[in-house]
Amino acid sequence: MAENHEECTHNCSTCSANCSSRQEIEKEQLNPQSTVKHVIGIVSGKGGVGKSIVTSILSVLMRRRDNGVAILDADITGPSIPKAFGTKGDVMSDGNGLIPLTTTTGIQMMSVNLLLEDESRPVVWRGPVIAGTVKQFWTDVIWTDVNYMFVDMPPGTGDVPLTVFQSLPLDGIIIVTTPQELVSMIVKKALNMAKLMNIPVIGLVENMSYVKCPDCGKELHVFGESRAEEVCAEYGIRLLGRVPLDPRLSSLCDKGIIELMENDYLDAAADAVAEFCEN
Repeated sequence: MAENHEECTHNCSTCSANCSSRQEIEKEQLNPQSTVKHVIGIVSGKGGVGKSIVTSILSVLMRRRDNGVAILDADITGPSIPKAFGTKGDVMSDGNGLIPLTTTTGIQMMSVNLLLEDESRPVVWRGPVIAGTVKQFWTDVIWTDVNYMFVDMPPGTGDVPLTVFQSLPLDGIIIVTTPQELVSMIVKKALNMAKLMNIPVIGLVENMSYVKCPDCGKELHVFGESRAEEVCAEYGIRLLGRVPLDPRLSSLCDKGIIELMENDYLDAAADAVAEFCEN
């Protein structure tokens, strides 16, 4: 809460204010059977900008570089990661914790959709239950030899994103946005939240950046001219890449075979993640 203590709930776990009475929230402990070296959050200031597709592409790219890769799908009410990878099956336990499912190329994954009998069923849970589920994906799942874990964050700056920021040991975050007029304000919200939580920002990825004409190859800016460079310069962050509206990529996600993608949209972003984690 802010310095107005009359409004303070004394529950720092659900507050992002950096006031003098703030108590440090302890990070959740990783399952003793797990090994996770680096944790990268994929965030946005609003929904529908493409965090899941950026998470998926980066995971595929880092796996192709012979890294141990995992995806923790923290977007509990809008999970789409299993669909993109075509991952299905029963989540089992070995007595020490839950065993994540593995994609075709060996990416470990945990998502609430993998725990539902019907994946189309809506998750109608209150904030504390959702936040508790995210924590359990970290504490109760056995993640094996993971070099890079990507956390597909829920949108916005509410309870659940705050829980991830406070409870998981994020090394850094990547902000995902689109080339629309409000992009500057939305990016600033995500940046300010990261600043409050003392989490470094690796950079920004612009999704839905353009459509390439199949006949002439010209880039068509459906949502207006990009302001990504301008925004990055304003806030002192790196532009890591642009992802276009690509029907081939959408088709691969719909078919659950995103691991077959062939593009270089986020190669520079994958380089930046590796460089950031090495330093």
